[in-house]
Amino acid sequence: MSKISQFNTQEQIQEQASLWVSRMDRGLSQQEKQELVAWINQNRRHHETLLSLASLWDDLSVLNELSGIFPLEKVYKRQSIVPSLAIAASMLLVVVTSSSLLLGFDPASIFHQKTLYSVKYYQTKIGEQATFPMPDGTSVQLNTDSKIELAYTANHRKLTLLKGEARFDVAKDKTRPFTVVSGTQSFTALGTIFNVQKNNERNMELVVTEGKVLISKSSELTKDVADNFEELTTLPLMSSIVASGQKAIIENSHAMPIQKISLDQVQRDLAWQQGMLIFNGEPLAKALKEVSRYTDTHFEISDDSIANLKVAGYFKAGDIDGLLQSLNVNFNIHYQKTSANMIKLALPKT
Repeated sequence: MSKISQFNTQEQIQEQASLWVSRMDRGLSQQEKQELVAWINQNRRHHETLLSLASLWDDLSVLNELSGIFPLEKVYKRQSIVPSLAIAASMLLVVVTSSSLLLGFDPASIFHQKTLYSVKYYQTKIGEQATFPMPDGTSVQLNTDSKIELAYTANHRKLTLLKGEARFDVAKDKTRPFTVVSGTQSFTALGTIFNVQKNNERNMELVVTEGKVLISKSSELTKDVADNFEELTTLPLMSSIVASGQKAIIENSHAMPIQKISLDQVQRDLAWQQGMLIFNGEPLAKALKEVSRYTDTHFEISDDSIANLKVAGYFKAGDIDGLLQSLNVNFNIHYQKTSANMIKLALPKT
């Protein structure tokens, strides 16, 4: 029986290592531990990449799993204060030193790598909203049907908004700028609170509620942008800098003039963070399109006279029954469920 050896690219190895770190984060079964040891022994790069990822994870559960597989020379007890990345890395060095006897691997080599990766995904379903803590202390709140990819390196913090909308409360770290990539754009900050809504790859909105955010092309996401971030954000009258209380709209990959917005408008734009939707004179068709983001229900409007009605009010996200009752009471609009996920709106026949 012939044996077939599979040669993986570094990108594939990073994906596999990321999967193992995620598994260690939730805890490995005995069988998984055996599979992990077998995977590590297949290739030296497997071991290097896994430890590079784990050193950035900043999570004791991963270290505990590693110490359970490769006995430590010294027992470490959990401290009341969460260890920094430097302490986590030093613990990993002890793990690697003791495990190198089993694997024939020089542990010092991995700490000379220029780029370290930590990759993880977070997402919400339609109608779901959730808040996730990041390894650096940043908090990310995802709106309905949203997904992000986390990819931290030793010198930079990067998240990709793959779809939907998210609020980023960025932990301050002057040595590592924080960048959100969304389609053709990227948004970079140090310690800031801002909201990004991705409508598609070329259209999105940015609202900043604290600090400053630098807008650039995602293709320009290089080490130079990160290194020069503080200098760039101090330059006066830069059209690419969005400050607290301002909003930027990107249409067809081009940034429109930055808007200074009122507190009321900020509350309307970000009402989803409290599970609410606020309308203030939007056409009904536009309001219903926003409502549909939070549910599987869609609307069919019988004529333009209904579509162009101006609506205002507070609605709980996903509360279709409450919305239909309000339309009936205030505008005498009747509704009919034509299928499980479709509702037809019409004025009564005269």
